[in-house]
Amino acid sequence: MKVYNAKDIRNIALAGHGGRGKTTLAEGMLFLAKATDRWGKVAEGNSNLDYDAEEKRRKSTVSLSVAPLEWQGKKLNLVDTPGLFDFAGSVSEGMRAVESALIVTAAGSDYDVGAEKAFRAARDRGLAKMFAVTRCDAEHTDFYKTYDAIVAEHESKVCPVVIPFMEGEEVVAYVDLSAGKAYSYKDGKATEVDMPSGGRLEELTEVFNEAIASADEELMEKYFEGEAFTAEEVAQGLANGLASGELYPVFACSGLNLDAVDLLLNHVTAIAPAAADHAGEKSVDGKDIACDEDGPLAAVCFKTIADPFVGKMSFFKVISGKITSDVPAYNARTGESERMGKIIAVLGSKQEDISQIPAGDIGVVTKLSGINTGDTLCSAKDVIELQKVKFPAPYLSMAVKVRKKGEEDKVAQGLTRLVEEDPTISYFNNAETREQILSGLGEQHLDVVSSKLKAKFGVEVDLQVPKVAYRETIRKTYEARGRHKKQSGGHGQFGDVYIRFEPVNPAEHEEEIDLIFEEEIVGGVVPRQYFPAVEKGLRESITKGVLAGYPMVNLKATLYFGSFHAVDSSEIAFKTAASLAYREGIPNASPTILEPVGTLKAYMPDDNLGDIMGDITKRRGRVLGMGPSEEPKVQELVAEVPMAEMGDFSTVLRSVTAGRGSFSLEFARYEEAPQATVEKIIEAAKLEEED
Repeated sequence: MKVYNAKDIRNIALAGHGGRGKTTLAEGMLFLAKATDRWGKVAEGNSNLDYDAEEKRRKSTVSLSVAPLEWQGKKLNLVDTPGLFDFAGSVSEGMRAVESALIVTAAGSDYDVGAEKAFRAARDRGLAKMFAVTRCDAEHTDFYKTYDAIVAEHESKVCPVVIPFMEGEEVVAYVDLSAGKAYSYKDGKATEVDMPSGGRLEELTEVFNEAIASADEELMEKYFEGEAFTAEEVAQGLANGLASGELYPVFACSGLNLDAVDLLLNHVTAIAPAAADHAGEKSVDGKDIACDEDGPLAAVCFKTIADPFVGKMSFFKVISGKITSDVPAYNARTGESERMGKIIAVLGSKQEDISQIPAGDIGVVTKLSGINTGDTLCSAKDVIELQKVKFPAPYLSMAVKVRKKGEEDKVAQGLTRLVEEDPTISYFNNAETREQILSGLGEQHLDVVSSKLKAKFGVEVDLQVPKVAYRETIRKTYEARGRHKKQSGGHGQFGDVYIRFEPVNPAEHEEEIDLIFEEEIVGGVVPRQYFPAVEKGLRESITKGVLAGYPMVNLKATLYFGSFHAVDSSEIAFKTAASLAYREGIPNASPTILEPVGTLKAYMPDDNLGDIMGDITKRRGRVLGMGPSEEPKVQELVAEVPMAEMGDFSTVLRSVTAGRGSFSLEFARYEEAPQATVEKIIEAAKLEEED
């Protein structure tokens, strides 16, 4: 593929609800443009874009794919994104790399959650927004039901451009309202037919003209005077309205059999914002960066793939300048340079060597070990840092259990590589519970991570509910004696201590307190050199509480009396005496268990607020407040909830809100658990110890 100037480049993300035909439509566009020599089919597992083994197995997109095509002298970089909510990170990556979003939905569907989320993501990035209503030829479907649902959401900004003309339930022609022409399709080939009449054609023609007129004052005057628009005025009105966010063009088509896909390509090529005019942006420090290939180099890495054969693949959107093999890769984040790897263009899994990636274009550089997703590639002489990719935070955590003992290091190495590839994954070792914890955006997301660990790194794992890091403490003061005496010939062992154990109020301390050790020894009944040994004995003891073996916190221990032997006393003897005092005193100081409590911020549609409040109450949560969020028709609910009760909350929230809900959960503090909960925790600990 030749090198294109930014004025001839269109970068477009395909986004929307899962199963609505985004990848099928993209495959049709690629085949029609002769960018591929075969027509990939998702259902048959031979899609060019869903090339990953996991995608073929699931027959759905789980990660972003880039596919360039040439149409009418322009280059279109299609960025196909997943529709399943568990893979929303790829949508964030895709939106970062484009100037336009084509929101794909299917005839007969409502304005679904995926369309809402895609629109919101595009709006937040300031992108141009278009709608493709595909599957118009399928049985028992209704384009106009879907069109009306889009209008109900976005009102007068919706601009029908290509619509189907129906006879009964059959599409007999696709009408291009911008040209006033109609076409019938057979085997993907268009034939112009006479302009039909009737149905909703007249109504939508009027809607189209009003929408075009609204994009320009001169066109509005012409419209009121009853004059017809020229083809140039229509194209300019559509382009201006789309770029300004005043118009959302709608295109009917069928990606599965190529009906009206050529019309979609024609219009997108003609009206989608060119990279030259709209790919420029502000740097982190507020500097304007124009999309100019003669400008200073500024390129953002919007995606990373850990390919086991090619090595690390870094996907770049070049904002300014150009990436060439003779320019070192300088990372604005690290301040380090590294040698530029091979520069390639990709279409799914296919790769083609290219000489450069110019401003406005998208391409891949291999084997840049120091570059991570979100990093800026620039010149060391003119350091520019661009905005990073904004990813959703992971909220579902599971413990990773290897099937073969001793492969924990392989899991850690594999997950480290996969985190580079997918920043919506997080991974850490929980020292308290001795578990490897993996977090992601949902059950399917974590299932895919497990599959990739096996496919790419040869290690099999199971995912299970993580253990909860409980704490133990006491509720009253108790004085205990620990006396250690042992005589076995020669020097014996002797240590004798009296210790007062008291609860500490955590509210009086900024950080978590495990043990406060003090001494009130008078008259040297315990020599000063043995104080550290007493404290050490206590600190070793509090690592395991007396109820369920969890660490002891909020404890004050005061050494106030004791005795020693001039010959037999030693540090080890006093350390042992302290542990004996602990074992005798803590069970009598009203021990209990503390559970971690988190601050929950949940977001849901207005209609779901009552259901979610009820669910939180069942989880022993306390609602702190609620009210409208910044997003229209969305409520924010703030509550404090025991974190042990939140394991399946993400699944419940997604189910109740049909995928519209979201939440964050942050640890707040430890609180005393109810007695019934304490008994369950103790019983579970006993069973685990027996196993």
